[in-house]
Order: sequence, then C-alpha cells, then structure tokens
Amino acid sequence: MQANRELLKTLYTMAMLVEARDAYTGGHLWRVSRYSLLLATDLQLPQEEVERIALGGFLHDLGKIGVPDAVLNKPDKLSDEEYAVIKTHPQVGADLLLDHPLADLVIDAVLSHHETPDGRGYPNQLSGKSIPLAARIVGITDAFDAMTSSRPYRQGMPVEKALAIIEANRGGQFDAELADRFVALGRAGKLDHVLGHSEPGVPMQCCLSCGPIIAVPSDAADGEDIYCPACGGGYRLSKHSGALSLTPSGKRDLVKARQPRANNHLIDKLLAENQKLNSRKRPGLLEMLFG
Repeated sequence: MQANRELLKTLYTMAMLVEARDAYTGGHLWRVSRYSLLLATDLQLPQEEVERIALGGFLHDLGKIGVPDAVLNKPDKLSDEEYAVIKTHPQVGADLLLDHPLADLVIDAVLSHHETPDGRGYPNQLSGKSIPLAARIVGITDAFDAMTSSRPYRQGMPVEKALAIIEANRGGQFDAELADRFVALGRAGKLDHVLGHSEPGVPMQCCLSCGPIIAVPSDAADGEDIYCPACGGGYRLSKHSGALSLTPSGKRDLVKARQPRANNHLIDKLLAENQKLNSRKRPGLLEMLFG
C-alpha cells in the first residue's frame, strides 16, 4: 500500500504545482475538492466513489499547466484567442494523465468538468447524463468557488447570490438534481467551513492592496515571510494560539510570490484522511483499484 500511497501523492503534488502558477486562486483546489466531497456524500454514493470524486475535484485544473502565465493571470477580460487557449486545459490535463497508473480515478473530472447539460460546454459538447457524474459535480463546485472567491480586481460574491445563479441555471449549465442538492447544502450552512479557507481551519489572508487572496500554508512558520501572489507585497506571518495574522514587511518579491511550492503538509493530511477512510469496513479508493 505504500507504493499506492506514493502514486496518489504524485497526483496531489502535480495539481498543487499547477495551482501555484495561478496568482488568484489559492486554495481553489482544496475548496473544490471539499465541496465535491460534501455533494457526493449527500448523494449517499459508495465510499470509494466519494473519494474518487473528491480527488477529481482536486485534480480538475491539471491542464492549466499548458496555459501561458500571461493568459492564466490576466486580470482583464480575455480575448477570443486567449479564451480559446483556456479552453484547451481539460484536454491537456487528460493527455498529461494518459500513462499515470491512477488516471482512471480522475480522468472524468479533469476532461469533462466544463461540459454542460445543454451541450454548450467543452471540449466535447457532451450533454445531459452523457457527462460523467464526477464531472457534473465538479462543474458545479468549480463554478461556485469561482463566484465566491475574491480576486484583486473584484470581491467574491455573497453565498446566496452564487447559489441563486446556480439555481437559475439548473438544467442548462448545471445538472438540475445536483444543483438542487448543492443549493440545499449551501442554504443549510454546510459549505460555510470551506468557504474562504485554503485548507482545513486555515482562512484566506488579506493583502492590503489585493484583498483576501493569500493562502498561507499550514506548515509555514511563525515569523516567516509571506508574499501576495498577485502584487508580490511582503508580510510577516504571526501564529498565536492557532490564529494567523499578517503584518506588512515592506518587502516586495514577485519571484518568491509565484514560486511553485507543493504544500506537503496538506498533501499528508489528505493522504491520512484517505487512509482513515480506507480503515473502515468498506473498501476505500486504493483497495478498489489494487485489491
């Protein structure tokens, strides 16, 4: 099982290194994964399917490794040509996974999370239930996080407004039954512990210039220099009694701010969670694959 655990770790690491290139979406992968897990659990799916969907949520943007930084981090509206580049990322992600031993776990979410029930999505214009369940779930959770997360150029919208948009687009952009279930979870407050966090119990931190877009790794040390991924502004991290705070340091370093860094502490947490689930009576994800 140790070899299988290491294979799973490579998937998490690959995804995190891609996210590190995106200046505006710290914690996005963890939030999408967690929202996806909550929705899959609400559907009362088998344990191994819940885990698979959560993993797919974490890996869904893998193909953005093929998107140039100038497009990925552009704060303005994309041109038609730039949008066409963005739309290649599901296929690029699927191609990257082609020979990975665990590709089957996440390929549905990676390739098809931008397909829509009305057939207007991409890359293959699938419609209705021909879109895999994992992709239909991640399509909702990805959109919700995009709407509710802040960017340097706009504030994240209130939860109720985002839920209302999902509700208004049920059956078109979003699977109707899944949309209804997700909206119900949101209105019951069951998404609140994920909203605005970059990992369990770690809220996003604010840059004085850019807003709450700094994801502080849980393994960052007290007194460590932290940089805003958008403007490169420097802060000194303070950790006291589990609470985080940032104090401007007067430094600025865009290179360090956007240097890819895998959050190994979070990866270990996710792997431990998987192992805990697998210790129950029902078989877990890796047992289903490798026996």
